[in-house]
Amino acid sequence: MRVRNVFVIAGVLVLLFFTFIAGIGCGFLMSGDDAFSTGDKVAVLKVEDIILDDQPYIDSISKIKEDKKVKAVVVRINSPGGAVGPSQEIYSELKKLRKDMPVIASIGNVGASGGYYIACAAEKIFANPGTITGSIGVVAEFTSYEKLLEWAKVDVEVLKSGRYKDVGSPFREMTPEDREYMQGLIDNVYSQFKSAVAESRGLGAAEVDKVADGKIFTGEQAKGLKLIDETGTINDAIDLASKMAGIKGKPGLVYYPKKKSQFLELLESRLDIPGITSMPSKYSFGLFYLVDIIN
Repeated sequence: MRVRNVFVIAGVLVLLFFTFIAGIGCGFLMSGDDAFSTGDKVAVLKVEDIILDDQPYIDSISKIKEDKKVKAVVVRINSPGGAVGPSQEIYSELKKLRKDMPVIASIGNVGASGGYYIACAAEKIFANPGTITGSIGVVAEFTSYEKLLEWAKVDVEVLKSGRYKDVGSPFREMTPEDREYMQGLIDNVYSQFKSAVAESRGLGAAEVDKVADGKIFTGEQAKGLKLIDETGTINDAIDLASKMAGIKGKPGLVYYPKKKSQFLELLESRLDIPGITSMPSKYSFGLFYLVDIIN
């Protein structure tokens, strides 16, 4: 009986091993990577959705630098923007990457506010004629529950160490001093955004001011305003990146950030590993390079 159990366990382990290997293989195939290409490659860094966490992108840039076969990078952007800090972090790391290889940006459906900020790190920016881009500006939104608490007859007592320690608190209305203080922060970060655009796009202060009022533009309009270089597809961006890198023939493509295979996602969902399958919200306050296109 014991021998039989040993064989059963061994059989299950072998089955799990081959299933695991098959899952990894399927992951490579579904990712679209030219994983087994031996020639020179172009890395495609996909910046998608609202930008709140820069770590996956920073890690990806580090891996791109380590891969000696990667000769150029195309940053594919489909994002309405996000938090200021992560947007600036990704922008800065891409600027550093340009010292090692060509970096080209390709904006898909939308690359606005923080998404556009990141695109400015590239040597050239492509966008479709109907792409939504621009929205150069900063926003901070605050909710006040003061009247609701009064209606519910709920008192909230706050102890603080300084006058501005609870600025933006939902438990009280902002004072004129609070608004002036927050506006100063917003204006400073707004100035940083405009400086990045001016430097990367070779525009004067007056030219930037003309387009930095929060408006969104189509890709066609953006080209006329010198916010992008060319209207074109991601393939056009890849072709230019390959040419600038001196790659002969069709390059292999490798995509970042790496996504888990469906097998691993299924395994984690079955195991219900804390901290992997459920992530708490970490961002409830901050300044944002973000466009609100659809309410």
